[in-house]
Amino acid sequence: MENKHLHRVSCSWVCPTHTHTEGVSLRSTSGVLPAVDGAPTSLPPGRYFPAAPPRQRPFLFRSPHPPPSLIAPAPRWSRALSGSMPALRPLTRPKIVKKRRKKFIRHQSDRYVKIARNWRKPRGIDNRVRRRFKGQILMPNIGYGSNKKTKHMLPSGFKKFLVHNVKELEVLMMSNKTYCAEIAHNVSSKNRKTIVERAAQLAIKVTNPNARLRSEENE
Repeated sequence: MENKHLHRVSCSWVCPTHTHTEGVSLRSTSGVLPAVDGAPTSLPPGRYFPAAPPRQRPFLFRSPHPPPSLIAPAPRWSRALSGSMPALRPLTRPKIVKKRRKKFIRHQSDRYVKIARNWRKPRGIDNRVRRRFKGQILMPNIGYGSNKKTKHMLPSGFKKFLVHNVKELEVLMMSNKTYCAEIAHNVSSKNRKTIVERAAQLAIKVTNPNARLRSEENE
């Protein structure tokens, strides 16, 4: 007789269909148990336990972004500065409206490999784009310009100001609610740390405080 309801697990028979005796172990001396819901009555001697619930598969992190535990921590000195300094907010944060998000491409750049996609104004006497024929690509004009109040403004509400040293950073002392500092790419790591520390004292937001810097943990 085949016992389809039984599974052998480490020398003990387990019935997965009966969970009414969950948490109770049964011991048989004669090897025969009363029939319950059509379960087999003749079992080999031993201890009998109700089937454990099926094991759940571990949760798989499928987000395109890595979990926080896998992200490298920020440098200790930057965490100290960010913890002691409140969040910097702009004086005003108007809504930024982009009249056109697509880039203007050069005429026939999709047809010839030798023609790059960077915009160049067509100047031919018979060019259909310059003459604005119907169905042709659009040319940039002054109407696509942004509002003066939000021109060159970042999504955070600040406007960037490139700095190379601490002296240039101090120019923003009285305009730290409008402009934020961005450290130039050719500044050394040593000077970057000095600039970030000085910016924290002056309450100036820095867009790239962790660039070219590594975390140094004292063990």
